[in-house]
Amino acid sequence: MNIIIVGGGTAGWMAANLLNHSLTNTHVTLIESPTVAPIGVGEGSTAQLKQFFDTLNISESEWMPQCNATYKLGIEFKNWSTHPGHEQYFHSFYGQTDLHTQQQFIKSCLLKRQGVAIDAHPDSYFLAAYLAKQQRGPHTQADFPFQQSYGYHFDSGLLGLFLANRATSKGVKHLKSTIAQVELDSAGNIKQLVLDENSDGQQCIAADFFIDCSGFKGLLIQQALAVPWLSFKENLFNDSAIVLPTMSNQLQAPQTTSTALKYGWQWAIPLTNRIGNGYVYSQDFCSADEAETELRATLGLLNCDVSARKLTMKVGRVKQHWYKNCLAVGLSQGFIEPLEATALHLVQQTIESFIACFEHNQPSEAKRDSFNTQINNRIEGIRDYIVCHYRASNRRDTEYWQANGQNEMLSASLKNIFQCWLSRNDLTSEIAHQGIENYYSSLSWHTLLSGYGVFPPSVAKPSYTQQQQIKELYNFNHQCASHFRALIPIIPQQK
Repeated sequence: MNIIIVGGGTAGWMAANLLNHSLTNTHVTLIESPTVAPIGVGEGSTAQLKQFFDTLNISESEWMPQCNATYKLGIEFKNWSTHPGHEQYFHSFYGQTDLHTQQQFIKSCLLKRQGVAIDAHPDSYFLAAYLAKQQRGPHTQADFPFQQSYGYHFDSGLLGLFLANRATSKGVKHLKSTIAQVELDSAGNIKQLVLDENSDGQQCIAADFFIDCSGFKGLLIQQALAVPWLSFKENLFNDSAIVLPTMSNQLQAPQTTSTALKYGWQWAIPLTNRIGNGYVYSQDFCSADEAETELRATLGLLNCDVSARKLTMKVGRVKQHWYKNCLAVGLSQGFIEPLEATALHLVQQTIESFIACFEHNQPSEAKRDSFNTQINNRIEGIRDYIVCHYRASNRRDTEYWQANGQNEMLSASLKNIFQCWLSRNDLTSEIAHQGIENYYSSLSWHTLLSGYGVFPPSVAKPSYTQQQQIKELYNFNHQCASHFRALIPIIPQQK
């Protein structure tokens, strides 16, 4: 089978590597326009990205130094809530030791919802929060048998280059050409791509299957095949970003930091050579110049001539990700704002699920429909979790936060989660009943809502036994953290 990938960047080259590695008797060609630069902003991952490198047998010592990469144990959220003691919280990547503490955390959340003055803040319960505060990495000493989940921060441009070099060394063909036209056959499938007159060599190229990694424009899936785009604008207001990196030579905590601002939120992503900063906001409430001024003020760069990039985000998804003989991957298939760094997770999940459809034979139409339903459900499950960040916030200092707090354009799933939590019912059972635990687990939902301090006033003191259990848990996490290696400064290989 011949597969053509249209578009490079991290998404295109992740797809090329996975397809080339996993599908036998398959020839993969990637066509990349020399005039279109990747957006190059997605510089954080979920914990699933480690599985991608493990699948391809790529060691951390091989790729991380070349991409100025650092470890990520989770995301710290600051100023999303004004409840005392809950102005910030850490959303951890959960590890094996958390199996020992998670039930106590869920129990404490229920007691807190029932009015008991018990510590139900997630930072107390999960090891990653302890490790991040102590600037320890995810790797343990030899005598500690339990593993900690983690993701990465990286320079997305350098990661794309690394993956491109690896893919071509494994046999993927790389064409630097601009596509002038997409030709369809009588059945509506993509027949061939017509390259522009500046292309070196052939002017037309055909394949059995096409992967659209052309970004927001969706050259194949949206333009040529006319698959409808479904906007999430009524759920998620943010549609723009200001990007402004700063240099740093200090050791940073292994975490992404998300700080709520007047009209959105600011990210801070530590690499070995710089900190990636950005402001995600809504143009309905704030102009680009206002957003840039606010971001510069938070970074202390009001009088600095460092230039900023301005980006527009297209938040939503296509109706069908796999249509005819084309699969949309990355920004062409959909985008949810980067609050939980899920972009590469969706790329990886889409390609791995697509590959699974070819494990035994050519996939049927029913298998394709099931695939589309699966990906759509995952995207909407992630969307609901991110919408919850805005709807659950009690900030009301600007019109932006007032509108988010009053937004009733919520899915039935999210409404039921809110109802379950506020009614003091079993949220774990509700998540399982909805079948959404594979998108965000019960622990993640408990972490978000308890991290924001969404609790009634406390009217009762915890029992002596309950207090002792919490103290034992604190001690357990402190002892576990001491077995993890402290981070050391890494000299970047790339400038």
